Amino acid sequence: MFYKKKGLPEEGELVVCTVKKILYHSVFASLDEYENKEGMIHISEISPGRIRTLSDFVKEGKQIVCKVIRIDNKKQHIDLSLRRVTTQIRINKLNDYKQEEKAEKLLTQIGKRLNKTLKQIYDEIGYKAIAEYGSLNLLFQQIVSKGKKVIEKLNIDKKLEEEIYTTIIEKIKLPKVTIKRNISLISYDPDGIDKIKKALDIKEENVKISYVSAPNYSIEVESANYKAAEIVLKNIIEKIEKSAKPLNLIMESVKIG
Repeated sequence: MFYKKKGLPEEGELVVCTVKKILYHSVFASLDEYENKEGMIHISEISPGRIRTLSDFVKEGKQIVCKVIRIDNKKQHIDLSLRRVTTQIRINKLNDYKQEEKAEKLLTQIGKRLNKTLKQIYDEIGYKAIAEYGSLNLLFQQIVSKGKKVIEKLNIDKKLEEEIYTTIIEKIKLPKVTIKRNISLISYDPDGIDKIKKALDIKEENVKISYVSAPNYSIEVESANYKAAEIVLKNIIEKIEKSAKPLNLIMESVKIG
């Protein structure tokens, strides 16, 4: 990708990396989203359990997702972990990265039609979009869902504005992400079923709550992206917990469905 973040990532951040060198006890990988940054994965952070050969788990040139576990600002050292990234988190992170690559390709196409380089397009709108929305892809999703007013707020050249808006509306369809969690609600009161129904009586758009098997219930949230879905899900669970307490309900667990 043309766009690279400057500086160092933060501890706990998820980063897309490309494996560059495999040694006996460590792996070195470039941070694909950052400018001229490389991190090290110690053998203990590759996978749980005993590892005989690192090449069984990583390959040079392969793209992986790691978690930043330590930063040495003075030495500019970045320690990474592969084993602390779950399969679902890895899939979501890579998907976000690929969507951003596609968004950048659209900017390249728009630039060619206007006889502008990708750098010129970034100077005019790309950097503004990332500063305001976090990524090009999120800006494009906002344009699709909320209309032309989104890009008008960035105060760019009208010809470029029109070209971007027309292209985005034509090329991008809002993705749908669905996440689920199971919760357990228990009541020992005679009217327990009615109380549970009351606690679960939450009317939210794109949220479905259904019975699984006593005492388990499923919460399903659909949204345009994973982060937004997680926020909605978190709010729903908090509402149920808040309703459950005065109703003398026991909310025992929250699990991935």
